[in-house]
Amino acid sequence: MRHAVAPAENVENNYFAVTDLLKICTHCERLSKKDLGVRIPRPLGNGPSRFIPEKEILQVSKVDARTQSIFEDAFAALGRLDNISLVMGFHPQYLGSFLRTQHYLLQMDGPLSLHYRHYIGIMAAARHQCSYLVNLHVKDFLQVGGDPKWLNGLDGAPQKLQQLGELNKILAHRPWLLTKEHIERLLKAEEHSWSLAELIHAVVLLTHYHSLASFTFGCGITTEIHCNGGHTFRPRSLSQYCVCDIANGNGHANHRDDPLGNQEMCGEVEVLMERMKQLQECRDDEEASQEEMATRFEREKTESMLVVTAEDEECVPSRDISRHFEDPSYGYKDFSRRGEHVPTFRVQDYSWEDHGFSLVNRLYPDVGQMLDEKFQMAYNLTYNTMATHKDVDTSMLRRAIWNYIHCMFGIRYDDYDYGEINQLLDRSFKIYIKTMVCSPEKTTKRMYESFWRQFQHSEKVHVNLLLMEARMQAELLYALRAITRYMT
Repeated sequence: MRHAVAPAENVENNYFAVTDLLKICTHCERLSKKDLGVRIPRPLGNGPSRFIPEKEILQVSKVDARTQSIFEDAFAALGRLDNISLVMGFHPQYLGSFLRTQHYLLQMDGPLSLHYRHYIGIMAAARHQCSYLVNLHVKDFLQVGGDPKWLNGLDGAPQKLQQLGELNKILAHRPWLLTKEHIERLLKAEEHSWSLAELIHAVVLLTHYHSLASFTFGCGITTEIHCNGGHTFRPRSLSQYCVCDIANGNGHANHRDDPLGNQEMCGEVEVLMERMKQLQECRDDEEASQEEMATRFEREKTESMLVVTAEDEECVPSRDISRHFEDPSYGYKDFSRRGEHVPTFRVQDYSWEDHGFSLVNRLYPDVGQMLDEKFQMAYNLTYNTMATHKDVDTSMLRRAIWNYIHCMFGIRYDDYDYGEINQLLDRSFKIYIKTMVCSPEKTTKRMYESFWRQFQHSEKVHVNLLLMEARMQAELLYALRAITRYMT
């Protein structure tokens, strides 16, 4: 088995992956400078997320032994514990599946060399201007022996990787446009050709990091103190605390601390629960015809195209990011604005369970199984709670979220009534979903706080896991269908 190991010289830097959870006061910092002769970096952010209070995230590993164990294993394997893992720690069962899959894709034996894997991760994350993931894999790329010249821009990388740029662009923004001709150009490029196994590996990596960029922005993940953009050496303001005075993380406002606001929020939860109950009763009383079901899908798909993302702002990528991909102006928004029609992809004709799973497993053994477990984990994960309410069946709500995301990509389930989506997902939530899935770099804290205000942060992280996995599966379906059509 081929396995990449973190060099010993990085152990000192990895120390900061743990100590960034603490602050140090001016007095202590002055003593450290005097005694050690070193400059003490300070984190620019308060904890792993800009959206979630640090004390809530840290509390998870203290009370959940399984989460603590997963954190320890991750640190032992990678030499670091990144902020994505800390936030996913709200759901240890999913986190374990996620880390196993990612570790296999990046470290274990497979069709692509280690430095190719990390470079593809850079290309995919850069497509959404996710500097957090780009910087992470730039470091890993160099650690496994990657050529620094490739980091000057995509045009400095091998022609084989440059040819992957078109696939990266289409999968990230308009996967329904992918055809078998795109696949053929990659597989028949003479000396720069990809093998089928290599292409499957690349497709899984691209979709993994497109969707992980969505999660990163959707949870407001901050840069670790030891990474570029994660620290400063400037003196701190008097308003900040030191670990020697008080525990960190108290500066975050908690929107659930207002008693009057809580009463209003509880009302919102109860309204949603009542709608779920009514929809279930309607299911039992009558069933819509296939024609009506198809009409409701087309209506919801059209409406999803009209949902505006994040105040319609333009996000211009920096040169550090844009050099890793082509055609920065290409995106989902431009497509919808032209009023073009997203074709319908019927899951009954090509599904992950019946077609995609077996294709991936045949060309990249074990990965299909890992992906399937991860999809199922996110989709079926439940604690039977909604805010303060217990013993609640949330399956209807989870299915509505998953199917709405697939609907935005033109994917239809014949047995689902898309009329339920408008009953369960309000406009602010739809805006958040579309922004996080289609233009994640535009996700803001205000948007995160504006939907489902009565829910716990752990529940919103669960929502983001659903969005991430539904998006990844949607991209995979289009890519694998194109590959299947080429093969047949």
